[in-house]
Amino acid sequence: MTTAPAQAGWRFRQPSVIPGFGLTLGFSLAYLTLIILIPLSGLIWRSASLGWAEFWAIASDRRTINALEISFGTAFLAAAVNVVFGTLVAWVLVRYRFPGRRIVDAMVDLPFALPTAVAGIALTTLYAPNGWIGKLLMPLGLKVAYTPLGIVVALVFIGLPFVVRTVQPIMEEIDKEVEEAAATLGASRFQIITRVLFPGLAPAIITGFSLAFARGVGEYGSVIFIAGNLPYKSEIAPLLIVIRLEEYNYPAATAIAAIMLALSFVMLLVVNLVQTWSRKRYG
Repeated sequence: MTTAPAQAGWRFRQPSVIPGFGLTLGFSLAYLTLIILIPLSGLIWRSASLGWAEFWAIASDRRTINALEISFGTAFLAAAVNVVFGTLVAWVLVRYRFPGRRIVDAMVDLPFALPTAVAGIALTTLYAPNGWIGKLLMPLGLKVAYTPLGIVVALVFIGLPFVVRTVQPIMEEIDKEVEEAAATLGASRFQIITRVLFPGLAPAIITGFSLAFARGVGEYGSVIFIAGNLPYKSEIAPLLIVIRLEEYNYPAATAIAAIMLALSFVMLLVVNLVQTWSRKRYG
C-alpha cells in the first residue's frame, strides 16, 4: 500500500496528454531566474550592503520621500481615472456599432506602439502654456505642463489600453439578454449597471487598474518632458534614480530602487487580495 507522499509524487510525475512538461518547466524557471530573480537579488544584495543607518538616511531624505509620493500618487490617480473612462471606452466598443469604430478601436492601442519619449514630447507641446490646449487652460488658472497634473495626463495616456483591453473581452462575454431580462423585471439603468454588469466586470476592472498602476509607477520616457522635473514639486522617483546614477552615487540609486520595489510589492499584494475577494464575492 502506497503512502500519501508517494501517491502525490506519482501524480506529479504522471505523464500528461501534452508532452514536454519537464523541458518547458526547466526552461521557464531558468528564463525567470535570469531575467527577474537575479537582477532583483542583485538589487536587494547591493541595498543590504549599505547598512541600516545609511539606508534609512537615504530613505528618509525629504527629496526621496517627495519623489516617491509623486510617483505613486500620480500613478494611483491616473489608474483610477483610466478605470472610469477605460471601462466607458470598452462599453462603447462592445455595445455599439458606428462608422469609424475600427479606427477608434485601433487608436486605443496607439500608446502601446508609440515610443514613450514621442508621447511625452507631443503631450508637452499640447499642454505647455503656449500649446494648443495649454493656452486655453491658462486663462482658467489650470497649468498642466511642468506640474504633477501633467504627470497624471501622461500616465492616463499610457495606461488607458491596459484597462480597455482587460475589460473589453469580459464585457463581450456578457449577454445582452441578461440586461434585457433585468429591464423587463423592472430594474432601472443604475441597478442594471451596479447589480448585473459590475459584478461580472469587477475582477477585470481591478486587474486593469493594477496593470495601469504598475506601468505608471515605473514610467519614465513620457513623464520627464511634461513633468518639469522640479525637485520637491514634480520630480519622479525613476528620474531621481537616474540623477543619483549620473552623480555616481550608486548606493543611493539602489536604495531608492529597493524602496520602490518594496512599495510596489505591497501595492500589488493589496490588489491581488482585492482581486481574490472580488472573485469570491462576485464569482
